[in-house]
Amino acid sequence: MAEHRQRPPSLLAQPSYLASQVSKFGRKRLEAALADRGLRLGHQAALSALDDFGALSQQQLADSLDLDKSHLVGHIDELQRRGLVTRVQDPADRRRNKIALTPEGKTLAGELRPVAAESQRGFLDVLSTAEQETLTALLRRVLAANDAERWSKA
Repeated sequence: MAEHRQRPPSLLAQPSYLASQVSKFGRKRLEAALADRGLRLGHQAALSALDDFGALSQQQLADSLDLDKSHLVGHIDELQRRGLVTRVQDPADRRRNKIALTPEGKTLAGELRPVAAESQRGFLDVLSTAEQETLTALLRRVLAANDAERWSKA
């Protein structure tokens, strides 16, 4: 039986479908680049957020990544076993821990930035640099508007 290699035109008219499908290409490339270092997407996301924001509670980290806290705990446990993050008591609320990068975690987070950037460039090569910047700006705008709506309901 011959393969059918066309996407449904009705779906190609839906930006959410397009974004989802394009995202798969970027995720696969990034997953492959991270696997070379024994990391997964969740590890890289947590390391990046902690590098950007500093120590966060597990709930704050989950919120910033739009993940359920229960999905994040496994990634944090793995990063802690590897000596990349540590859990420290929150001085403002002793019942809560904050997750912080270790010096090794901070170094790795910095090393992963160009790895992630290169993996993204690879699947966007069909676009000029200006088009890639425009696409990124438009996606950020849509994300920011939807984040504002999501967080206003929290």
